[in-house]
Amino acid sequence: MIQINARGASDVGKQRKNNEDTIVVDEPGGIFLVADGMGGHDHGEVASRAAVGALHQKLSAARSVFDRFRDDPSDANRAAAVGAVTKAVEETCAHVYELGGSGTSKSRMGSTLDAIVRVGDRLILAHVGDGRIYLLRRKRCYRLTEDHTLVAEQIKAGLIKEADAEESAFKGVLTRAIGTHRSVKVDTLILDLSPGDVLLMCSDGLHRYADAEELQRLLGPMPTVAMVGKLIDHANASGGVDNISAVLLECGPGGAALTATLPMSQSATSRIEAVCALPMFQHLSYREQVAVLAVARPRTYAAGQTVVKQGESGSEMFVILEGKLVVERDGVKIAELGPGGHFGEMSIVDDAHRSASVKAVTRAEVLSIGQIELNGLMRVEPVLGVKVLWSIVQVLSSRLRTASAEIIELQMDHAGPPTSLRPPFGA
Repeated sequence: MIQINARGASDVGKQRKNNEDTIVVDEPGGIFLVADGMGGHDHGEVASRAAVGALHQKLSAARSVFDRFRDDPSDANRAAAVGAVTKAVEETCAHVYELGGSGTSKSRMGSTLDAIVRVGDRLILAHVGDGRIYLLRRKRCYRLTEDHTLVAEQIKAGLIKEADAEESAFKGVLTRAIGTHRSVKVDTLILDLSPGDVLLMCSDGLHRYADAEELQRLLGPMPTVAMVGKLIDHANASGGVDNISAVLLECGPGGAALTATLPMSQSATSRIEAVCALPMFQHLSYREQVAVLAVARPRTYAAGQTVVKQGESGSEMFVILEGKLVVERDGVKIAELGPGGHFGEMSIVDDAHRSASVKAVTRAEVLSIGQIELNGLMRVEPVLGVKVLWSIVQVLSSRLRTASAEIIELQMDHAGPPTSLRPPFGA
């Protein structure tokens, strides 16, 4: 199992009188939290401490649910584990809301909240507010959370450009927070770990001075948990206008000295790269691609085993990770597929019968992405859904135009150029 070394730090910054950030680094319990309180005076500090205290307790109490998912990563156990994290955050929100309502002077207090729960070699991430979680993998830095701010919503809607966000009068206005209302919508994500991964959790007191590109430069090609202090120093040197908190998680089987030099496991590499390379998913952000990967299911087929059979109904697509497969129609070989190949995409759109059979020539490892699972993801991630559906439309349009051209060419070969030729299908 992958070893995780973690370290965190929180600093008041250069302009604030008190620190309203609170962090938890519970390495043995596999729970890591960062909260940034708000509410004026000491109320933000009260909110963030109450939030992480309650959430830490609730997540610790749910450890048996996470252990079942670790030992048996079935769909049911996966849903139960994510549900336990979501429920814990929602109950924490209600707790802080009630705490704020107990005194009129505290009635507007609240907090952002980011959580990571370790489940074997997976992490479950939960996010509310404008704190951030980054993944540093193979010398690149990826952002795994989206800010819940008015400015972020305006950027997403195309109302303002990202370059203009810093000058917006609505900068820092949260659309979601813990404790400002009795309930809150929680963003969750499951991430498969690989040796060499480093995760950074931070409050906006840090990420206002360092985006993904700057973090990649600051941490360099071999980031370690010892660099937490370097991040705090960078934020203070850049102005330190807010409290600054950072938690680094370093993943590797042999400690800090080995972590930076170990390659990613071939399985983890091939899975994420296979998803990233698919035309259907290539326009997604890395966070969205990780979300798709989380609903995919690995499957192994022996040589000669049938993956899909012509004429049968199907509701899943497949991505090949390793091995060689052959595509046959009416017993005739029409194609051969290897790593990175994919088939069955149209079953994501409808439940039509398979137009061909696919068999394993050698032992093959594939990822299966089901229609139900992908539709469920698109319901909770509407932007992701629009991107996927638009990509499917483009694929269908391309195939339709190709079919139209082939029919026209066939007509001309058999009957000669017609006096009036109109492409079929309204192309």
